[in-house]
Amino acid sequence: MRLGTDGRKLPDSINIGPVKSLEKAHGLGLAGVFFRTVVDLSPTLDAGYLREVKAKADSLGMYLEMGLGKVNPYAVPEAPELRDLGDGDLLLGFRRMMEACAAIDCRELWVATANRKSKYKGRVGYDRFRTDVDWRDQIAATIKFLKRLAPIARDLGIHMNIETHEEITSFETVQVVEAVGPEVMGITFDTANVLQRAEHPIWAARRVAPYVRQSHIKDAGLGYEGPHVRYQMRPCGMGVIDFGELVEILHRANPDLHLSIEIDQSRDEMPLGKYPSVMEITDASWLAGHPDLTKEELEAYVELVQAYQKLIDGGGRPDIVSYAARTYGHDEAMDYLRVSADHLRKVCRERNIPLQ
Repeated sequence: MRLGTDGRKLPDSINIGPVKSLEKAHGLGLAGVFFRTVVDLSPTLDAGYLREVKAKADSLGMYLEMGLGKVNPYAVPEAPELRDLGDGDLLLGFRRMMEACAAIDCRELWVATANRKSKYKGRVGYDRFRTDVDWRDQIAATIKFLKRLAPIARDLGIHMNIETHEEITSFETVQVVEAVGPEVMGITFDTANVLQRAEHPIWAARRVAPYVRQSHIKDAGLGYEGPHVRYQMRPCGMGVIDFGELVEILHRANPDLHLSIEIDQSRDEMPLGKYPSVMEITDASWLAGHPDLTKEELEAYVELVQAYQKLIDGGGRPDIVSYAARTYGHDEAMDYLRVSADHLRKVCRERNIPLQ
């Protein structure tokens, strides 16, 4: 295993660009950078520049990962640059991105289904709860599109790795992989996003581990807001996730997996969203929107919430409101990354999991 960072949220990465971001991560003792999409590196897929970025990663002995974009046809209009890359032909746009990645030997490629809209309060901020189209229809359309991409991926030796994003369950990502085919599909396991679907992260890790090929490693705190649960990103080791057990599960399944830390983005670069993530776990209609979630797993999830709330109440962790109101700029984001990396190194040492 190798420990690196997500490139999009690395402090100042937007300003300094991919090459300097690799150098910055290397200076922090990290082994690689996961740039969310190839378009983040070059909006025009400039072959020469992509080779330059790959050469920099190779010269530093670092891994370089990236991705494609949203593969849910109902969410694609939110990313018009994907269609632009194909001169109006979305399938061609994806082909061009995939060919550009394969040309620099980046063949594990992130994909996702949607984005949470924090300007909308509650469940309607998640595409899972859209009222114009059912979520099951969005999943079906996603699978259909991925099947059209599958022959391209097969020819190029690529895996498209669907993220356990905030709107999709780990159960569903496994269903997508198995429907399209594991020879071209895998999973990008975001360790904390599953908490937004009321899943226990260790239970989720066991479900997805056979298919995990990329990762976003992050932690979160959970606290009560009335009868519901509020989710808030925290540095690894400061939230609810037992990373020792989680990383061990992932290591057993894929000892070559890259662990890419995703931090909470600096408020200098991304202002705090209007509404936080809230899980309405006592609402029958919210729970009905999670048909695969068992009573037993929900009970285990509630135990995580209660244990963390007890820590907050006892002063062992900052409460949700005051933590959200803290100063959080470049320096604080860098500290967040360092704390997370230190914690992950520690648990790997304790579990005898080698980090290259």
